[in-house]
Order: sequence, then structure tokens, then C-alpha cells
Amino acid sequence: MPIELYLFPPHASSPSSFLPVLISPFVHLLRKSLSSPRFSGSHAIRCHALMLAGAVAEPMEVEYQEEYIRNSRGVQLFTCRWLPTSSSPKALVFLCHGPRDLFIHRLLGVFSQSRHNIFSFLLAGYGMECSGFMKGCGTKLAAAGFGVFGLDYEGHGRSMGARCYIKKFDNIVADCDWFFKSVCGSSENQVKCRFLYGESMGGAVALLLHRKDPAFWDGAVLVAPMCKISEKVKPHPVVVNLLTRVEEIIPKWKIVPTKDVIDSAFKDPIKREEIRNNKLIYQDKPRLKTALELLRTSMDLESSLTMAVTVI
Repeated sequence: MPIELYLFPPHASSPSSFLPVLISPFVHLLRKSLSSPRFSGSHAIRCHALMLAGAVAEPMEVEYQEEYIRNSRGVQLFTCRWLPTSSSPKALVFLCHGPRDLFIHRLLGVFSQSRHNIFSFLLAGYGMECSGFMKGCGTKLAAAGFGVFGLDYEGHGRSMGARCYIKKFDNIVADCDWFFKSVCGSSENQVKCRFLYGESMGGAVALLLHRKDPAFWDGAVLVAPMCKISEKVKPHPVVVNLLTRVEEIIPKWKIVPTKDVIDSAFKDPIKREEIRNNKLIYQDKPRLKTALELLRTSMDLESSLTMAVTVI
């Protein structure tokens, strides 16, 4: 599966400044996927025509839909989708949410490189949701002819569960795998290309989805994926060991020290206020189990990334 690592410019202060370039990676992946033996016949020809038409045509009208589903653990999850109204989608894009602004700014060194900030660094990708924070991405891609689907992870956004409590990162991956494949399994979608789009923590989710079933996906675009920890900010093994000893005793305790990142990460005061006023976005201290799960996931991906993907 070709994985395209794509970073939006750090100076982008509003969606209008970076969303225009969002389409090109998916067009590139679609063009490459349609040339593979798996795609042939009328659908491939139609997709090529749509792709060429999309370069010059006016943006399509977009329909937004919402639905609640229940996962294998009985938890109610929120899902949403953006679809072009004038035609069937030329390909499917599945969103793995995570806030681009916070993570990219941390990558650029907004915060001091001390070890206690590692959890601020890792937790950049959690606490967000799809329907509001990723609305711009969904709308833009759907207007270009893609079908876009999102899922709020358990405990995130409008899904049920303890707020931003990640008991097992594998549960998030399993939920996304189940929902995304249920969409692809419908008769009208079985022959369409399938792409993942992941931001920060969502980038880690996308990578693990690929690792779970590499033959299923036709490509992915990752924005600042959570898959590498700088040696300068890795927590000391003694600290990790101490926290691990108590994580099953006090897993939901909000005791992980982090800085208030909103003022530093968002330059636009309007955007900053919008984030603070969004009740679906978690803004409390991280839970102990959540922080350790993100740390372990990032370190696991770091050790296996070169074997799992091809960067193009």
C-alpha cells in the first residue's frame, strides 16, 4: 500500500489556507491505484473521467449524514459522512481524526524539549472529533467527488464512553476496521478505491489499520502521524515503569502533567476561542492509562514503521 506522508504548512492559520492542496495527494493515489490489475473495466474508465473532469469542473454539492452504531463491546459510536450529491463517489476516504494544528506546532518545537512534556507531545492527537473539527476536510474532499466517512472513537466527540479514556489502543483500531469495512462491503462500494486519511493520533490509527490488513487498502495520506518520539523527549524508563505499576489501579485518574497547549498551538484568536468553546473537545488533564497507551503505540510503530510502509 502506498502511504503518502503530507504535512500542511505550519503558518496555515485557517482552513482556507491549506484545504486547497488537500485534494492532490488523493488524486495521485487514485490515479496510481486505478492502474493496478485489481481495477479494470467500466468503473476504472469512469473514475479516470471523473478525475479529469474534477480538475476543471465546479465543486460538487455535498450531502452530510450522521448515524450511531454499536461496536462489539456494546458502546454507541457516532459516525458521519460527506457525499457528493450529483454522482456516486469516485473513491472512498476514511478519516482517522486528530487535531493537525496542535501536533504540527509541537513538532516544530513550540514546547521546551524536556522529558515531562512527552505526554503533551503524544496527547496532541486525542480529544478531538470528526463532525466539527474535520468538517473542512470532509466537505472539501466530497466536493471533489470523494465519499468521506468518519468515526468518533470511543470516549471521543459524540461517541459514548469515559471521556478520552483509552483502555486499549487496539480497541480504536478494531472499531475503525469494522466500521470502515462495513462501508466498503456495500454493493455500490465494493469496486471503489479505499484510502485512509489520518492526522496525528489518527495517523497511528491509519498505520495500524494498514498493518492489520495491508491488502485491503489502496493508499493513505498521513498528516504529522504519531509514530516517532524524539530521543530528547522520551520519558526515562524508570518513570514509565512507575506509571505502569499503577495504571491498572488508577487507570482513569487525570494525573498526567501537561501544559495548556491551546494558546501556544493556535495563533488565530478566533480559532482559539472556537476550540475552547467546543464542548465535544476534551480539554482536561490526560488520564494515566490513555497516556501510556499512546506512548506504547508510538514506540511500537517507531520500531516497525520501515517494514510496514513505503513513503512516496
